[in-house]
Amino acid sequence: MTEPNASWLGFLNTQGMSPEPADVHAGMVAPLNHLGVLAVSGADAETFLHNQLTNDVLGLTPGAMHLGGYCSPKGRLLATLIIWKSDQGIMLVMPRELLPGVQKRLQMFVLRSKVTLADVSEQTVLIGAAAPDMQEISFSDAGGVNAIWPSAAGLQRVLWMGPVESAMHLWNNLSQKLSRVSASRWRWLDIRAGLPMVVEATREQFVPQMVNFDLVGGVNFRKGCYPGQEIVARSQYLGKLKRRMLLASTQAELVIAGMEIFSEADPGQPCGLVVNAEKNPEGSWDLLVEIKLDAAQTPVHLGAVNGGLLQFSEMPYVIRDPE
Repeated sequence: MTEPNASWLGFLNTQGMSPEPADVHAGMVAPLNHLGVLAVSGADAETFLHNQLTNDVLGLTPGAMHLGGYCSPKGRLLATLIIWKSDQGIMLVMPRELLPGVQKRLQMFVLRSKVTLADVSEQTVLIGAAAPDMQEISFSDAGGVNAIWPSAAGLQRVLWMGPVESAMHLWNNLSQKLSRVSASRWRWLDIRAGLPMVVEATREQFVPQMVNFDLVGGVNFRKGCYPGQEIVARSQYLGKLKRRMLLASTQAELVIAGMEIFSEADPGQPCGLVVNAEKNPEGSWDLLVEIKLDAAQTPVHLGAVNGGLLQFSEMPYVIRDPE
């Protein structure tokens, strides 16, 4: 697994981080070193990825970004991706721990296509910025590319990607107005925004709809075939979905992705899994859980039926059945 650029890490070590800003509703800037970048280039890159991923790639314009998934033939998510079109090709952003496996699997299907896959994580930096009003924050002279990211906890957000030297310049500018925080605070905002991220512990556990990927723009049901497409489409059009992703909190001591959750109504078997979890500003945990919707109407516990009780909250978007 590629490590972050040494000069970037050295620079950050001189900056100082605040894991919890004094005011959670104030602005913050975070280095997203947990994410890696796979560059896909060549004459056939867009067509190749369009036939591999759950979302449209052919329609992306330079600088445009959206979510997408990479599924197994069984329709289970191998990775959730941020798909970003740059001058160098299509950039696939994902957790660093998943990148080698995704790159290896995609390479298997390149065959005679004019496509090159390259891990550019060491040369590429991702930064997340959040503020009550992002119009007051300038990215105009930062270089790289930036895109609006879903708001959460009353904060507007921007995701930026670019080379190391530009990242240092941007960081110096942003940190004059925003609190410097770790990536865990950005991941907490993703949880509050209802955005799932598949990690190694949850790889191949979810059909996209089970983690609301269809509701956050990660699946295009009008595009052509891709691995697992028939199963994903069948889940969409056969009627009421029995499993979805919900937002919850708990006072448990430790919560990690992949932990099972149990309903008091049926304590003998798990009713779902933790998708993502991060500490919130109050010191307890906020988490996204994939769960049987019927079980969510009963008391639900983490790890075992006598584990930490989950308190469910309203999602930031409407949970709806496929039409």
